[in-house]
Amino acid sequence: MVRHSSRIELSQSSLTNNINFIRKKVGPGVRISSVVKANAYGHGIAPFVQMAEKAGVDHFATASAFEAEEVLDAKSDKSDVMIMGILYDENIDWAIENGIEFFVFNYDRLELVLEHAKALDKRAHVHIEVETGANRTGMQASEFPKTLTFLKKHSDHIEFTGLCTHFGGAESFANKFKIDSQHNRYKEFLKQCKKKGLMPRIRHIACSAAALAYPDTVYDLVRIGVAQYGFWPSPDIYYAHLQEIGATTSNGALKRLFTWKTDVMDLRNVDEGEFIGYGTSYQATHDMKVAVLPLGYSNGYPRGQSNRGHVLIKGKKAPIVGLINMNLFMVDVSHIPGVEVGEEVVLVGRQKSNTINISSFTQVIQLINNEMLSRLPYAIPRKIVK
Repeated sequence: MVRHSSRIELSQSSLTNNINFIRKKVGPGVRISSVVKANAYGHGIAPFVQMAEKAGVDHFATASAFEAEEVLDAKSDKSDVMIMGILYDENIDWAIENGIEFFVFNYDRLELVLEHAKALDKRAHVHIEVETGANRTGMQASEFPKTLTFLKKHSDHIEFTGLCTHFGGAESFANKFKIDSQHNRYKEFLKQCKKKGLMPRIRHIACSAAALAYPDTVYDLVRIGVAQYGFWPSPDIYYAHLQEIGATTSNGALKRLFTWKTDVMDLRNVDEGEFIGYGTSYQATHDMKVAVLPLGYSNGYPRGQSNRGHVLIKGKKAPIVGLINMNLFMVDVSHIPGVEVGEEVVLVGRQKSNTINISSFTQVIQLINNEMLSRLPYAIPRKIVK
């Protein structure tokens, strides 16, 4: 089999640990919806869906119909799929046919959904997303009364599956006043449902941050993104957890799933005074031994790590020397004896007693965890490990 220049390993035991921790946090009877947008935050939709099902998850949320189709191909019959973002008019039939749930955030869309549902003689599963203060997508309060009337009238063809909203910044306690205000507005929408005698089957507003730090936002379902992949949504949420358990460390409450590896492609001796790579960004200050690695910014390894980042070889940190190219970069291995061509290199993850975290990228080049992970190309093979 022809090999790619790098590979990603995903730990099943770490995911199971994370899902169990989240389940304990949100309490019994609350369904976890696994958010797998952006290629499962770079982890790969197909392998991740299989892993999540093995950990007991049976609901998946995507940002588009395109992603939902990937989930559909990977999941078992017992799991449900929900589209939170873009569903083009021409794909409404496909969503209804496949029993896929989807967000509706304006009234006009409902009439179109009804038309398609009637033509197919199938029920559409609709979540009404309401505007509470994030001002991204969400139905305005002025459209809500007629929406409820419409849903009640056409319940044979449209199921009122969910009522939801999206918090704008639950990961920062500085935004608490905003989150509280959004929650209160959501409760007003719920009151209208009650008054109309038409309640959604599922109420959901909590993302990872809200589910972990604001217990009152946990309703019937929580939409868990970053936390299931082993990342705390923010330092605020992490320290709040430590305070809650009265500890100074989380003891692996959330574990990273992700290890990114490559191999040494070539080794070369560089004399003192010689330049390494393009331009003059790095000049050897002494005689050096340099390892060439077969990936670069086209493979999702950020160019901003040039002359700043590290990789792990034989459990030791090897600093990057020179500019990161499109598909090559160099590291200094002068201090690591016995390095050979074909030697395994860890770009992100643990090797022996050393670790390189995604956060080491984010601190240096101002990329947030999610951005770094979601930029990793689809082409990198993802493999499930124990």
